[in-house]
Amino acid sequence: MSRRCELTGIAVQTGNLVSHSNIKTKTRFLPNLCNVTLISDALQRSVRLRIAAAALRSVEHRGGLDAFLLKARDSELSQGALTLKRQIIKKQAEAKAA
Repeated sequence: MSRRCELTGIAVQTGNLVSHSNIKTKTRFLPNLCNVTLISDALQRSVRLRIAAAALRSVEHRGGLDAFLLKARDSELSQGALTLKRQIIKKQAEAKAA
């Protein structure tokens, strides 16, 4: 399982820890990933995702999982999240047609 947020694409970053004596040591900065269950209003079901804590705040700020996915770029989303986005779009189109 990769260390990448499924919604925002936040991944591992590399850099240096710099001491007081200016000695540089390579390090990896890992994202704060959480396993969460979010509820999709359009699909009427819950979805398990591995997302960053910052992404969870963004989802709540935008008004839920459906609103976040509809506004997000396809290049940022994982395959699972992209599938969810397509299902939500399809469900909304059916609701408008009916």
